[in-house]
Amino acid sequence: MIILGIDPGIAIVGFGVIEKTRNDIKVIDYGVITTHKDTRTPVRLQQVYSGIMQLIEKYKPDAIALEELFFNNNITTAITVAQARGVLLIASANYTDNLYEYTPLQIKQALTGNGRAEKKQVQYMVKAILNLSSIPKPDDAADALAVALTHAQTNTVLSQTQIR
Repeated sequence: MIILGIDPGIAIVGFGVIEKTRNDIKVIDYGVITTHKDTRTPVRLQQVYSGIMQLIEKYKPDAIALEELFFNNNITTAITVAQARGVLLIASANYTDNLYEYTPLQIKQALTGNGRAEKKQVQYMVKAILNLSSIPKPDDAADALAVALTHAQTNTVLSQTQIR
């Protein structure tokens, strides 16, 4: 099973592609889609859409998993990131019905056993589970791999989180 994990954003969208077999999980690719802050929002959203469509066409994932958004204070940032997340959801939903969402708490719980784990603990577990020589950079890519791993490890338990 090929899983595409996505860490939504407007400036940086993290992605992680893994393959889960009966006995193994391995990394296929990871990285980021970036947009420039001085570019108008509609153009940035188009860039996010184009970038994710290229990944979907290249890897043809069996499932796509996205991190749900969590924001503290900045409403302006929240709105633009939510717009980008909407674009990612539309692109993904146009490709597959196997579309899932995971909260940061679910991701931390799945990878570390602790829903309140620190970001570094999650990154260490991504490195360990995928048998990587170092923690993936940038953080957005590591976060996307964490989302993909969460789906790989919990999809039978959390199938009710599938977007319908």
